[in-house]
Amino acid sequence: MKRNNTVLLIALGVALSFTACKKEKSSITGWNYNDAKWGGFETYDYAGQETGPGLVYVKGGNFTMGSSEQDVLYDRNNFERKVTVDAFYMDETEISNLHYLEYLYWLKRVFVDLPEVYETALPDTNCWRDRLAYNEPYVDYYLRHPAYKNYPVVGVNWLQATEFAKWRTDRVNEMILIREGILKPDINQMNEENFNTGAYLASQYQGLDGKHLVKDINIKKGTRNVKMEDGIFLPDYRLPTEAEWEYAATGNVGASLYENINDKKIYSWGGLTVRHKGGKEKDRGLINANFKRGKGDQGGIASWLNDGALITTEVKAYWPNDYGLYNMSGNVSEWVMDVYRSLSLDDNTDFNPYRGNDYKKPKLDQWGVIDVKDSLGRIVYEDVETVDVQERRNYQKADNKGYLDEETYNGDNQMYEYGVSSLVNDKAHVFKGASWNDRAYWMSPGTRRFLDQRQSLSTLGFRCAMHRVGAP
Repeated sequence: MKRNNTVLLIALGVALSFTACKKEKSSITGWNYNDAKWGGFETYDYAGQETGPGLVYVKGGNFTMGSSEQDVLYDRNNFERKVTVDAFYMDETEISNLHYLEYLYWLKRVFVDLPEVYETALPDTNCWRDRLAYNEPYVDYYLRHPAYKNYPVVGVNWLQATEFAKWRTDRVNEMILIREGILKPDINQMNEENFNTGAYLASQYQGLDGKHLVKDINIKKGTRNVKMEDGIFLPDYRLPTEAEWEYAATGNVGASLYENINDKKIYSWGGLTVRHKGGKEKDRGLINANFKRGKGDQGGIASWLNDGALITTEVKAYWPNDYGLYNMSGNVSEWVMDVYRSLSLDDNTDFNPYRGNDYKKPKLDQWGVIDVKDSLGRIVYEDVETVDVQERRNYQKADNKGYLDEETYNGDNQMYEYGVSSLVNDKAHVFKGASWNDRAYWMSPGTRRFLDQRQSLSTLGFRCAMHRVGAP
């Protein structure tokens, strides 16, 4: 663990253990905080957000979102506009086969009575098949053979990638509680009795108590679960939004001076070519990313493989961009959260733009308490109620994926009027960046494509992101 993270973790532990003992007064009422005799309202100092495993910090700001390349397909689906994204974290690399196999192993070990959970999460290794190519070895070996363990996982659809991010959130937050001595490791978790962040916060998961339980100042010698207000849990891992992904891939942090951007980048590195121009002398002129240089040329000739790979390659190959992110312009394309539309955003949406909101709330029982968790150990959520515009101006219904569309309704599925012949509907999600089998055009961060959320490709993977709480 890096020293700066160690110091931060110590600070978090100290804040959690001792801050409640510190008497503070309210600046608006004069009442004591952290004092049972004055009502027992608790407040804590916050040392700052810990950087979660695998993540790199991306400082927020504005940038020109949209394609910087010629619209060769005449899609007209990514006009340039200036937007701002909040600070966030993103995975340093694409999720690898090793990472995904860890996930699959956990599912198989824990959900012993629900084998379908494991089976649903399996990548489609048949995505490698081509009717006029011999790719059968990749079908058999690519996911599980150790030779490929640090290669990006492929054959994962959008739904599977989203479920992986949920699982990762819970494992990291469980690790934090174990590290702080609040819980003990429990390898005997089974079926719905597994650690879930939401279920724990709703007091529907107990676990094995550690040695450093959180004191409840309102109960003499009492203890309590960690609360959201304690600031110890990390926000959810998730897929990045399209705006976040494009902002991170562009990496303008190294090309700016005060509020001026010197160059509009074509790729995730500076310059107009695909060759490396900085760093050590021996590296100059080498290919910057894993992509297809031309028809029939996946990586050069035997004596000089110009990009070092014929299919995918290791997730830490090549050079990171100015944010420290690897392979934002090659290796595999990557899923993002957004639902696809050709003209996706309203001109007024220039802060954290995103299409795909479907607002939920925890399901309550007849007494107004959060309902019992489901068979996976998760809190059950339901759609928020539809409200009149006189009651609420910012939204009126739960599902906003088709907002501002000229859509027709086919049952519960929104789609464009030309939906009979188009693949664009609310199940179509954006993916970004070039893959090992794409031409250089797709390496530009502004380019975008889409695929049904239930489909997968041998050229498509993903990485996770996380919101930054507090100041950027």
